[in-house]
Amino acid sequence: MTHEGPEPRLPSARGPVSAAVMAYLLDNGPLPRHEDAAGADVYGDDLQLALYLCYELHYRGFAGVSPDREWDPELLRTRAALEHRFLSALRADTPAHDSVEDALADLLVEPVDGTGVSHFLRDKGELWQVREYAAQRSLYHLKEADPHAWVLPRLWGRAKAGMAAIEFDEYGGGRPDRVHARLFADLMTDLDLDTTYGHYLDAACAEVLATVNLMSLFGLHRSLRGALVGHFAAVEITSSPGSRRLAEAMRRTQAGPAAEHFYDEHVEADAVHEQVVRHEVIGGLLAEEPHLAADVAFGLDATGHVEDRLAARLLSDWHAGRSSLRTPLPSGGTSQTSHIS
Repeated sequence: MTHEGPEPRLPSARGPVSAAVMAYLLDNGPLPRHEDAAGADVYGDDLQLALYLCYELHYRGFAGVSPDREWDPELLRTRAALEHRFLSALRADTPAHDSVEDALADLLVEPVDGTGVSHFLRDKGELWQVREYAAQRSLYHLKEADPHAWVLPRLWGRAKAGMAAIEFDEYGGGRPDRVHARLFADLMTDLDLDTTYGHYLDAACAEVLATVNLMSLFGLHRSLRGALVGHFAAVEITSSPGSRRLAEAMRRTQAGPAAEHFYDEHVEADAVHEQVVRHEVIGGLLAEEPHLAADVAFGLDATGHVEDRLAARLLSDWHAGRSSLRTPLPSGGTSQTSHIS
């Protein structure tokens, strides 16, 4: 399946807030009423989709939406109100560590019960669940590294050099066929999924939207650069063991060679990245700006919070034998050819 251009199509609304944002993007209505935005579930479909729509304007935008909407003052005010609710909830709901060292130490401890999503997929996940996981995660992986790149102008010295080195790897080391987003698209092709950027936005659950929105929130605000570094560290430090389990899941379910390769690549690359992010990115940042330690710890902890919520949603649905997607996938079996650009 091909797509006419790089901009994804607008999804369906999930409530009055996202419907109003969508109408405003198309010059077809006012922005959300204050009472609707204030009353929406902060982690729910409506608010998270509305926030996602606002953030996506800073990536590829949407087909039929003017690029000028990216810096529309009225829309930015609405986004700020939604961000405030999201950030306030994260600060209230995230279990806080006393220090960066304590937060990092917890990340390095593998759960003894093995009840995470990667454990489930490795041990007993079926191919349909592997395909759902890839479809959900495509909202991030097809823009992999992009939210973190926003922090580069806000760093200097060791932190900037370490961050740039890791990002260079994420972007393929100068080779377009090695860009991690391209490798994930190849994984999706193995799984008979549509690789068009943003294709599964309508199907994705609110918990997935929150994981992507968290990165955009941290990346777009200089005041949250410490939290973005914490988020980046959480992703890199937990990636290698999780990717090893997911690579085994791909092999066990016979997902395909590109599916196996994507996670095999992350086992090796992210084991190296872990050391760089801990010693150079975090170490360099806190050597220059020690007052950001609490923000780094918050970024680490908030990442765990939204990922735990996503894991609970996926596992609850799968253990019950139902789809985790808002719109279940069609059965695989017919390879789809598409592209990301």
